[in-house]
Amino acid sequence: MAFALVTGSSGGIGLCIAKELASRKYDLLMVARSESNLKSIQKEIQDQYRVIVQYVVCDLSQPNAAQKVIEWATSFDVQIVVNNAGFGIWGNREQNKPEDLHQLIQLNQIALMEICKGFIPILKKRSDKSYILNIGSTAAYQAVPGMAVYSASKTFVVSFTRALRWELKDTNISVTCFSPGTTTTGFMDRALMNDDMKQKAEKVTMTADVVARIGVKGMFAGKAEVIPGFINWISVKMVSFVPKFLTETIAYNLYKQK
Repeated sequence: MAFALVTGSSGGIGLCIAKELASRKYDLLMVARSESNLKSIQKEIQDQYRVIVQYVVCDLSQPNAAQKVIEWATSFDVQIVVNNAGFGIWGNREQNKPEDLHQLIQLNQIALMEICKGFIPILKKRSDKSYILNIGSTAAYQAVPGMAVYSASKTFVVSFTRALRWELKDTNISVTCFSPGTTTTGFMDRALMNDDMKQKAEKVTMTADVVARIGVKGMFAGKAEVIPGFINWISVKMVSFVPKFLTETIAYNLYKQK
């Protein structure tokens, strides 16, 4: 079977996407920062799904790291590329460390763009359908005070992915943007959100395995954008019809630090 490459696949949505693809008998190329996690996951998936699992330890928030992944993966028969790796930072802009914001942009935007660029020639060589799945966020569809750089980085992902889809529409490559809302992962801990924020999120959160299943299904259906969950979908659609001031006020009150 052909390989699916999944970045940020040691946990959360990325791991669930990898397992969903393995259940469909795709062999896996897994990319993450933690070798100990990748080793245990490799054995778990191989034993459960009877597929080949290879991995590379790589921190895509560092410059030129994407090239390492591309060069490593060229020896495999890659049919699917999933750009899942990413993180958020909570807090007002002046409170965030510049180096953390630079790493966020490097990972959420630049590495994603570089991996797409590097794999397009590889995917084009295939005689069958190939896929790129870029992970956005419902935060991409409006300004989010308190998560300003994260939401802006995901706005880039949505816009870039839709444009790339048009550029590749006459090829064998299908490009999909997948924009989950609040999901039960380690995202909030990584973003240093407090317990109050976590309690608010619990009211609308979805499980990572359900989210991943919807994303993979939408990718294979060739959809341009996929937003899992009715609440997430309606919230994104409402942004188009209400004044920006209102949506930004709601986001400000939701994400402001107390």
